[in-house]
Order: sequence, then structure tokens, then C-alpha cells
Amino acid sequence: MSNRPTQGNSRRKFLGKMAKGMVASGILPMLPAGSNAGINEELMDDRLPEKFEANDQIQIALIGAGGMGNADADTAITIPGVKLVAACDLYDPRMEDAKKKYGTSIFTSRDYKEILARKDIDAVIIATPDHWHKDISVAALQSGKSVYVEKPMVQHINEGAAVVDAQKKSKKVLQVGSQGLSSLGNEKAKALYESGAIGQLNYVEGFWARNTPGGAWQYNLPADASPANVDWTTFLKDKPAVPFDPKRFFRWRCFKDYGTGVGGDLFVHLLSSLHYIISSNGPERIMSTGGLRYWKDGRDVPDVLLGMFDYPAAEKHPAFNLSLRVNFVDSTRDGSYFRLVGNEGYMIVDWEKVTLYRNFSYPPDNYAQVLKEKQYAPDYDRKKMPEPDMTVFTVQNGYKGAHYDHFYNWARAIRGGKPVVEDALFGYRAAAPAILCNDSYFQGKAIKWDPNKLQLIS
Repeated sequence: MSNRPTQGNSRRKFLGKMAKGMVASGILPMLPAGSNAGINEELMDDRLPEKFEANDQIQIALIGAGGMGNADADTAITIPGVKLVAACDLYDPRMEDAKKKYGTSIFTSRDYKEILARKDIDAVIIATPDHWHKDISVAALQSGKSVYVEKPMVQHINEGAAVVDAQKKSKKVLQVGSQGLSSLGNEKAKALYESGAIGQLNYVEGFWARNTPGGAWQYNLPADASPANVDWTTFLKDKPAVPFDPKRFFRWRCFKDYGTGVGGDLFVHLLSSLHYIISSNGPERIMSTGGLRYWKDGRDVPDVLLGMFDYPAAEKHPAFNLSLRVNFVDSTRDGSYFRLVGNEGYMIVDWEKVTLYRNFSYPPDNYAQVLKEKQYAPDYDRKKMPEPDMTVFTVQNGYKGAHYDHFYNWARAIRGGKPVVEDALFGYRAAAPAILCNDSYFQGKAIKWDPNKLQLIS
């Protein structure tokens, strides 16, 4: 494969002409007083079709051919010039399925080292349980392969430096698989934040609520799974030796020996998006609480988790607070919510939509006097306050989605184009607070972290 940039314009632009009347800030259209009618704008993607020569093809291998691994591979091969040539898994039927799905000519093995030894492989997708992420990522980089590793990049806080160092020395591309980071929604949110659309940031919140068993990691257990067709010893790695248990193998997220719980599965997505939108290195204090409230199925990680994060002032943002929460059985809602709040407005960010509100706020220099007089001046009468101005930005029809965008960016970087955003250093900074949120839960205390030096503070 050659190392030349792709041909074609991969620039992302947001086409959205605002209404003629502008608020004083020049950011939002002016709406009639007391109106909360929304203005819709499209988030546009104007990539040109890619053109490839024979030596531009990227040949990839899938390491970990479960649900997420297959989803990653399915998306990767829709990028022009990307071809899957090998697959690796510890459960034999998955490799048989890979041959049926991707072609009988692909190479398959239980041993990831056999994959890394092949000269016909340029890059690997690592979609194994979390406790294998660091070792396989480092080995892949050292073998000269580029890497797409599922989030979180590492399982434990002390593993990140090894991956960062391996990428730096290898000069290969590594991208962490928090796919929402590459979404049009995140890009628009970043542009809005940097333009001052919500004023001074002071608070961010996110939550997930799920009411389906699959969403709570209750994945199907194949009836034929046994030590005969599962490499149980390799799966365990350096974890405690226990008898073969299909729950531990197929529902590994439920166990802290192999996964990273709610923090690594869900919190890391919003941490990645947040750090990208506001150009942050992360929080300096992390604390959490929660418990096993419903899914008493043998798991040893909580199904309800509340995390709180203190972010220090940095070049691109003031000090602020972040709260994240999840509930794995909720009869009222099934979805997620991510909101950035400032003194002049707030925005709700989704991968394919951003809803921006411009809101009324009390100027700090006047508010004290208003309280002292124990009455509201006419300008502060809440009964006369207008509803927030609202603008909704949505993707255009035919948008291929954040997952496609993330793999597009990865392939472009491998070919020598624009570097990925979510490299090893970014991935470590996103994984760290998610992992430390879990550590806070199990240790029962707040944890201090230096997001710049990437060190625990005792």
C-alpha cells in the first residue's frame, strides 16, 4: 500500500444560512419575543468520491469477531479501497461465520500473533474484551500495523502510557473506536462552542437509560459453546483461573476482570465527545456512587452508576463540573442525553443533531443588587421572560453516520492524509476518567488525577 494522501476533498463543512436578524452576538437568528419556534439547519458533508490505485488498498484483519467486531468490519469494508483479509477469535464458530460472510479465502486463526505476523495485513481492528486491548494494540503497532481499537483504549489506568509510547515509536496510526467522536453532530457542537454560542461553560451532563436486556449486556449464550470450541485459557489471560463459564466469555462486560463496566462501555463515549468539543485534557477529580440494583445475574459491576467530575480551567474552557449517570433498567426512557450548559445558552448534542438554545441569564454584576432589594426589577420578571431561542441542526438525507465517518478518517490517515483526532494520547485521556470512575466506586473515595501529566495524585 502506498503512503500518499487520498484524492478527493474530505473537508467537512456545515451549510446553514442563518436568518437575517441576528442577536447581538451574531451567532443565532433572532426569534420573536416569547417564541420558542425552532429554526432547522442541515449539517452538510461535501466529501468527493475517493479514487484509488491498486497499491492504495488497505488490507485489514479483525481481531475479536463478536458483535462489535463484526459491526466494525462491516463498516470498514464500505470505505473504498479497504478489504478484510483475516479474522481472529477464540470461539471457533465465529471464524466459520467470518468465512461465510467475508469469503472463504480469508485467513482465520485463534492466535492474534499469527495475524500480526502476516505481511499482507496493513491494519487491524481490535474488538476483543477490554483486558486484551493494551497488549494486542502494543504488539500490533510494534509489528508495523495500524490499529483501530475499540473503546476504552485500556482496561486499567497504568496501561495507557505503553500504548502511547508504542504509537509514538512506531509512527503508525492508532484510532480508538468511540465512533461518535467523528460525527457531524460533534463537529457542529465544537464549532458552536468555539464561536461562543452558549457563553461561558459551567456544567455538562449526560445519561443513559435502557429498558432492554441486550442493552444491559445480556447477550445471547450459544448453546454449543464449550471448552472444545472456546480457547478459555487464552481468554482468561492473566486473570484468576476459573472453570469455563459461557457467561463470562460472552457477557464479559458484566465482570470487572475482563471489562470496564459502565464507565468503559458508556461514559467513555461522552468523555471523548466532550474533550473533542471543548478541547479538554480531562478532569482533575473523579468520584462515583451506584450499585447493583436490578441485574442480579452474577455480574460484579454496577447497573446503576453516577459519576461526578471536576474539570480545571484550561486554555479553551473555564473550570466546570460534569455529571454522568446510567440506569440499566428504566421503564420510562430508552436513550441517551448529552447537554452542555453555559451562562448564555445550552446545547443538546447527538451524533446526528444539535439543538441549541439561547437563554436568558442574570448578569453577575446586577444579580446581587436584585437579591438585596428582595424583588425583581421589571427586566428580571420571570413572568415576562421570553422562551429560549432555539435552532436545530440536523444531518442531510443520505448521511452515512458517525461509524462510517470514523473509519473514513482512519483510512485517510493510514494513507498519509489528515491525522486522526482520537489517537493513543487522546484515547488515554478519555479512558482515564472512565476507568477512575470505576476505581472510585470500588474504592469508595474520590480520586485525584493530573490530566496533563497523566498521573494519579496521592
